[in-house]
Amino acid sequence: MLKPPALCPGDRLAIVAPASPFARDAFDRGVAEITRLGFEPVFDDRVFARRPHVAGEPAVRAAALRQAWQDPSIAGVIAVRGGYGSVQVLPLLDADAMRRTPKLFVGYSDLTSVLTFLTISCGLVAIHGPMLDGRLARGVEGYDADSFVRTVMRAEPVGELAPPGLEVLRAGDVSGLLLGGTLTQLAASLGTPYAFQPPAGHILFLEDVGERPYRLDRLLMQLRLAGILERAAAIVWGELPGCDEPGGEPTARASIADALSDFDGPILFGFPSGHTAGPLWTLPFGVRARVVAGRTPRLVIEEAAVEAR
Repeated sequence: MLKPPALCPGDRLAIVAPASPFARDAFDRGVAEITRLGFEPVFDDRVFARRPHVAGEPAVRAAALRQAWQDPSIAGVIAVRGGYGSVQVLPLLDADAMRRTPKLFVGYSDLTSVLTFLTISCGLVAIHGPMLDGRLARGVEGYDADSFVRTVMRAEPVGELAPPGLEVLRAGDVSGLLLGGTLTQLAASLGTPYAFQPPAGHILFLEDVGERPYRLDRLLMQLRLAGILERAAAIVWGELPGCDEPGGEPTARASIADALSDFDGPILFGFPSGHTAGPLWTLPFGVRARVVAGRTPRLVIEEAAVEAR
């Protein structure tokens, strides 16, 4: 896996909108937070393009991403929000060209499509981290600044991540390449040229929002039948907000524990990355990590996500 250069104070960060449109006030607050972190936000009017449920025509969104990636003055790219639509830009991107110039990319949710494209198709490390809308726009209430800064600005392993509330569903201790994202997006990629096809022995991070337990079971069955689960050495789940059955039973946690009762590796539940009730913790995809599912459950990032400049 190729690593992008680490971000430094004063670096220019391109803001792109590959998925859904957004509220301008949230965008402006996110831009202000990027500035507060010491970076220079860069964008143009294309980011404000609108169609009924996406942020402009696919060609417009793809061109903005390509231009940012090819611009040597841009150190990293960050998405405004998820929603829907990032998969539409994938046929308009050039994996070989993006691999030639590794660059930091940050997103989650619907941007799982782009994260998978970068990690699986391009062989690049990518960042499952805070976007502007709902995260950076809320400041420290929206994202964990410590894990974000350590991931994108320091050419050293982040080390132990043990957020409060992390639970053990199955005990164990294994290491592997950390990959994954939003479960719905990973399942939707299967059968396409941009399918999530991780290597054997990987650590699979899965998260989602608003998917009832039977839907989670169905999505997991799809991954199982596609051979994804048998390649995973461990699974780390997000918090799955809004995924319990109306009325409370069954819970998402109980449903996935049942669906994965025959899984051989360790399973953690409740890691606050992606859709979370509190601040989002940043995770690097495409680096070696370790799952420790024991008395003190934790995810250990054993490899730096970025290279020194």
